[in-house]
Amino acid sequence: MFDKKKIVRSGLVLAALVITTVAILLPGGVHADDAGAVLKRAAAAMGEPKTLRYVAEGSGYTYGQAFVPGQAWPKITVHSQIRTINYDTASMREELTLSRAEPKGGGNYPRSGQRRNDQFVSGGVVWNMVGTTAQPSGPRFIVDRVHQLWTTPHGVIKAAQKNKATLQFQSKNGKSLAAVKFTEPGRFTATAFINEDFLVERVESRLPDPALGEVSAVTTYSDYRDVGGVKFPTRIQQWQGGYPTLDVAVKEVQPNAPADIQVPDAVAKATQRVTIDKMAEGVWFIAGGSHNSVAIEMKDHMVLVETPLYDERSVAVMQEVKKLAPGKPIRFVINLDSHFDHTGGIRAAVAEGATIVTQAGNKAYFAKNLATKNSINPDMLTKSGKKAKIMTVGEKMLMKDGTRSLEIHRITGADHIDTFLMVYLPKEKLLIETDLYTPLPPDAMPPATPNGDNVTLVDNIERLKLSVDRILPMHGRVVSVGELYTTVGKKP
Repeated sequence: MFDKKKIVRSGLVLAALVITTVAILLPGGVHADDAGAVLKRAAAAMGEPKTLRYVAEGSGYTYGQAFVPGQAWPKITVHSQIRTINYDTASMREELTLSRAEPKGGGNYPRSGQRRNDQFVSGGVVWNMVGTTAQPSGPRFIVDRVHQLWTTPHGVIKAAQKNKATLQFQSKNGKSLAAVKFTEPGRFTATAFINEDFLVERVESRLPDPALGEVSAVTTYSDYRDVGGVKFPTRIQQWQGGYPTLDVAVKEVQPNAPADIQVPDAVAKATQRVTIDKMAEGVWFIAGGSHNSVAIEMKDHMVLVETPLYDERSVAVMQEVKKLAPGKPIRFVINLDSHFDHTGGIRAAVAEGATIVTQAGNKAYFAKNLATKNSINPDMLTKSGKKAKIMTVGEKMLMKDGTRSLEIHRITGADHIDTFLMVYLPKEKLLIETDLYTPLPPDAMPPATPNGDNVTLVDNIERLKLSVDRILPMHGRVVSVGELYTTVGKKP
């Protein structure tokens, strides 16, 4: 800890928790009211690499994919995490090899075996590589990856220097630490805690989140070692939304490693694409991205199944829905899955005036999240000031108005999430579902061992005795129910 005896000057003594107004001296002759000087000393102590590559392994957790809403994120095994960072160009490549460590929860990890994720950010552009194909990642991941880059030990020093940080002293676990606070405009706020050796021990931050409004994060760094004049921690832990998201041991550090990260042309030119296909009279399948939606026309209003991802996607979808039946407002938005990729557009739907229809187990969680403002980068809901209207489904709900009826059923027996819904249109024999079944490519051979989630969907169709002709999945293409049955090795 900072030695208080060393920083007594002119009869002034460091207060137990916070000092903000007096100019006192830290070890090394740094004034306590001078954040810039503290940051300069920290940069010198830690080294100032322009680029950095490190390799780690340990445990991760799939943020936003809890089996029960409001509980801990599902654990995964991080077989390898390789981060390559270029601080000069604000770029980062993260190569992840992961596998499921718990049977329940989302994240699209196989029940056995590993999955590779290659994720990128450069400036304000984010994308993933799937094989040799670059796929835009969307606004949700801009904030997340920018936050990850600039809260690394060296990144947070550079970001604080750029953003006119302020300085206080705070006590953490019995230690007095320099607390350097700053805001990365529109992205996040952060406080970096620096110890008497001028090493970053902890970063507390808050950032916008499409599903939660805003979320708090804590990242800790410990057991530093020197590699070629650059000090870097050998253990990194992170928590987000009150639960662990990362706990890894760093195995290799390479300061000033090659880090030429270029934005692919296909990503730079990408736009928000919305396609609409009519499935039946008054029923439209809305695609064009990674997540789909379905619009259903009622007598005097519209029902929209799923507003996924983030404001920009869901606003684009809602604008197209309004054109399908001019004068009919979107009165209800049905949420099938409370995982964050499926709830990121709900805040925009509330701002639009829609009532959110969700499984009863989500109500308290949704109410809390929808009441949280995004003050860092205000979203549509924060700007509108509207309060959420939530309608819940227990096991089944029937919506009808004399012109059409639709059934909302709870899915049972799923490992994906406990509060799972699907929508059935009995007259049209259409089933709308998400995350239990993503159709295989046309003419693909069915797997030797049926996918357990696919089997769960078949079990629920049969349990409810639904007469289904076609499946409208929230990922992938529209298919006949026969394709699902073929995939699981059964006849419909």
